[in-house]
Amino acid sequence: MSATLPVYTKKDFQTDQEVRWCPGCGDYAILSAVQQVFPELGVPRERFVVVSGIGCSSRFPYYMNTFGFHTIHGRAPAVATGIKIARPELEVWIATGDGDALSIGGNHTIHMLRRNVGIKVLLFNNRIYGLTKGQYSPTSEIGKKAKSTPYGSLDRPFNPLSLALGAEATFVARSVDVFVPHMKAVLKKAAAHGGSAFVEILQNCNIFNDGAWDNLTDKELRDDHTIALEHGKPLVFGKAKDRGIRMKGLELEVVKLGDGVSEQDLIVHDERHPNPAYAFLLSRMDQAPGFPTPLGVLRAVDAPSYEKQIADQLKAVASKKGNGDLARLLRAGDTWEVR
Repeated sequence: MSATLPVYTKKDFQTDQEVRWCPGCGDYAILSAVQQVFPELGVPRERFVVVSGIGCSSRFPYYMNTFGFHTIHGRAPAVATGIKIARPELEVWIATGDGDALSIGGNHTIHMLRRNVGIKVLLFNNRIYGLTKGQYSPTSEIGKKAKSTPYGSLDRPFNPLSLALGAEATFVARSVDVFVPHMKAVLKKAAAHGGSAFVEILQNCNIFNDGAWDNLTDKELRDDHTIALEHGKPLVFGKAKDRGIRMKGLELEVVKLGDGVSEQDLIVHDERHPNPAYAFLLSRMDQAPGFPTPLGVLRAVDAPSYEKQIADQLKAVASKKGNGDLARLLRAGDTWEVR
């Protein structure tokens, strides 16, 4: 941290705006975690920008004492990309929801990730449209009965992590709103990443989809239904830490430790594996009975960021042709020559 940088606290990132979410909403925990993490990043407050689209999560910029943009539905990645290209020194974060990012904003999200723009994406996944009062969303389970699907949704849901990995995102992670220490650790890792960082945060909507993640958050259930991903450590889970994940051909397999099966037979987590296929397998394993939901960093690999490549390209062209003169071009007449 620079000697001249002020010592920030959570209070420095709070605004005078009344935080208005439904009592008990998971968004409060996420906001608090971000406000605690930002002071620890060693970045001047004026270099942070928080961008949002439309949805409950999109109130975020009003509650963060940073620069911010509340944009239109699904377009936060496009606006954030423009900011990062124009001002690459800024720390640009997106707060979005499963509907905002994966429905109307789906194309913007995947192209931002494939370009590896240096933006941090916090996707709040409550598996419902909360702001518009309880319609099914792109992550709602098949058969979801909601106001827009009274007989049950027929749509197959998106898996946000699989989608991000399919776009070859260079950093993909997951946490849960009520697992605050874990969420803060994941946010710090995302902040340190040089390219696009995609963090899915499983979040409860206690009004329109209460209990969506109870099997992961209930104290009696969570150890058997979640698995903590730690780089360089075997995939072990369960209350007694007696179960693990190993490869069986091209598939993952849950095994019980003992009777000839040891941790040496298990997969050792490698978040830096260059092939996204490994992380993709992890992202989908909880869709099979008996498998836990992975929490933590699935993938973290280095690749050139989009904004740096643009800056280098412009510098290379300018060194050959000189700096352009936009005013001269605009006054040059009705015919332009573009080379």
